[in-house]
Amino acid sequence: MKITIAAVGKLKEDYLKEASGFLSSNISKHCDFEIIEIPDEKNEENASAAVMEAVKNKEGAGLLKKIGSSQYVIALAIDGEQLNTEKLKNKIRECKNKGRDDLVFVIGGSLGLSNEVLKRADFKLSFSPMTFPHQLMRIMLMEQISLSLK
Repeated sequence: MKITIAAVGKLKEDYLKEASGFLSSNISKHCDFEIIEIPDEKNEENASAAVMEAVKNKEGAGLLKKIGSSQYVIALAIDGEQLNTEKLKNKIRECKNKGRDDLVFVIGGSLGLSNEVLKRADFKLSFSPMTFPHQLMRIMLMEQISLSLK
C-alpha cells in the first residue's frame, strides 16, 4: 500500500517538523509513505472573494498536477464526512481490499481546497466542523494514519 499526503505549504515551526519526522517514520514501517508539498500562494489580508478564489484555484492546480489518475483521493474538507479512528482504519482497509491501495490525502492552504480538487476527490473527510491551521492539520492527519495502520 502507498499513502501520500499532498499539502499546500511547508511546515515552518521546528516542533511541527519534528512531529512530522517522527510520524513519517512510524507510518513508513507499515506502507510506502510520501509527503508532497505545493507552494502556498500569497494572499492579501483584505483580498476580494475573486482574488481568494484565484489563489485557491492556483494552489488546486498545483495539487492536481501531483495526483495520479489511478490514486484514490481523500480530500480534507470541513463539509466532509467525520470518521472516528476505527472508521478511518476501516476506510483505508476497504480501499486496500478493493485494489485502491494508492491513497492520497489532500490538505489545502489557509483558504481551503479549490472546487476542482473537491470534484476530483473520491471521498471528503472532515476532522471537525472547526477550522484548524493547515500545518497542524497535517500532523493530526499523520497521527490518525499512523493509528489506522497499526
